Amino acid sequence: MEQNKKNFKLVSNKKTRILLPNMFTLVGVCIGLSSIKFAFDENFILSILAIIVAAIIDGLDGRIARLVQGTSKVGKELDSLTDVISFGVAPAFIMYFWKLNEIGRVGWLICLVYVICVALRLARFNVNSDQAPSWKDNFFQGVPSPAGGVIVLMPLVYSLSDIQIININYEVVVPILFVIVSILLISKLPTYSFKKISVPRNMTIFLLFGMVLYFGLILIYTFNTIVISGLIYFLMIPISLFHYANLNKNSKVQDITPEEHEDIL
Repeated sequence: MEQNKKNFKLVSNKKTRILLPNMFTLVGVCIGLSSIKFAFDENFILSILAIIVAAIIDGLDGRIARLVQGTSKVGKELDSLTDVISFGVAPAFIMYFWKLNEIGRVGWLICLVYVICVALRLARFNVNSDQAPSWKDNFFQGVPSPAGGVIVLMPLVYSLSDIQIININYEVVVPILFVIVSILLISKLPTYSFKKISVPRNMTIFLLFGMVLYFGLILIYTFNTIVISGLIYFLMIPISLFHYANLNKNSKVQDITPEEHEDIL
């Protein structure tokens, strides 16, 4: 009797580990889809917040999967499909309801091109992710879709923020920004992936403090913080390009592994 109890399991451990990160992914896509509903109701504040929450969940589900050893091919494909919705379709609809509808069919065409570029970027990522690990894993090819989805929302975020330094002609800036981000998505421009952050043990507490401070600023000065974060990310793109070029010249560093005194987040 006792042996039968030991053998009986409602759900295997492996299935449970796979289920947890996939649940996070599905919650993220539900939030991303909800942002379209908020934008349709002209509640653009909630639509932006929904995309930000979806981006945070997108950054967590993969790390949770690796942490609990619950990675799977289904989870990988599901993550890419949800990214197309949350950071491709949803931002396109939000900006179309806000400004792009004012330029007629061209505005809709721009939305279509952007979504297609997001899909192409994710398809290329899935193909390249099967390659052998190397120092190049610290870089993406092109701007990642979550970053692209947030960047195209920047004009709307700027209009809601207290940082009104310059007057912007949104009917011109929004289409141009969509085209630029679409090109960056499908480009092979190296950008930081932040998948592996090596931090000395004595600096871990400062990193945690900085993360808490940042999320505190997000809660209190939401739109101001998002605008500044977007500008910082744009400035990091050329930095990542030069860093990648330098590492590529000295490709011997690919064999260097983190030292034992470092914490890998």
